[in-house]
Amino acid sequence: MSLAFIGLGANLERPLQNLQHAVLRLAQTPAVTVTATSPVYRSEPLGPQGQPDYYNAVIACETSLAPQQLLYATQSIENHLGRVRSQHWGPRVIDLDILLIDGLEITEERLTVPHYAMRTRNFVLRPLADLVGEDFQLPGGEVLGTLLADCQGALEPANYNLAFDVPDH
Repeated sequence: MSLAFIGLGANLERPLQNLQHAVLRLAQTPAVTVTATSPVYRSEPLGPQGQPDYYNAVIACETSLAPQQLLYATQSIENHLGRVRSQHWGPRVIDLDILLIDGLEITEERLTVPHYAMRTRNFVLRPLADLVGEDFQLPGGEVLGTLLADCQGALEPANYNLAFDVPDH
């Protein structure tokens, strides 16, 4: 089993509900067990102006899926929830990014782990630090707290908790 961290973001339609739906869908994915969710944070959008604020969180999960299979699973969830990839850094119903998988470093055409931009984004680093602590070292040796201290931009708690238990029917 591998330990993976997945970043979630949304700023269209019902973003908090979209985050929750994504977590529950991931929890229902075979060979994936969601083990923890960070608090949700609100941040100003990167990219095109005029977008609504984003809501972001990070989840931890154990998985026996290979990295490419996990990518396929996250993209399937995005598609199911209505994600349309039309504008780089544009508004979105849901965004799921694989941030870390164990201590792996992967550079492939469709998958880069650690996520290529996570080191400069407080809306990724803060919720990740909530799960693993600021002393956590990324592959390559960078310390999470040091990276977080260098980040710019306002970030505020959204006072919303994501559930990850799948109800029995």
